[in-house]
Amino acid sequence: MTDDTGIDPAVPPSGAGCAECDAAGGWWFHLRRCAACGHVGCCDSSPGQHATGHYRATGHPVVQSYEPGEDWFWDYATDTLRESGPELAPPASRPADQPAPGPAGRVPADWARSLHR
Repeated sequence: MTDDTGIDPAVPPSGAGCAECDAAGGWWFHLRRCAACGHVGCCDSSPGQHATGHYRATGHPVVQSYEPGEDWFWDYATDTLRESGPELAPPASRPADQPAPGPAGRVPADWARSLHR
């Protein structure tokens, strides 16, 4: 159950990559996981910016990095970084053998030119 911080620690992530990029055959730079519903979307540097799109569509304010070794949270509603938060249901990140940018085989050779800064 989501608490007043917009986090439901019991909900698992929706998958190993950005749900919208996977559906469209696209690619991402880094991944973010919705702390309310588990939706995995791509970061704002990615061409699709699907994590922010998910926040705008649902109002779910908090995401956690879905990158190996990172556990920070971002709150879209307050535009603030949270250094820590509750441990979310596993897995805590994309598979370690999945590259960033990813997924393997869908990232164009000139991928850096497509990043949002």
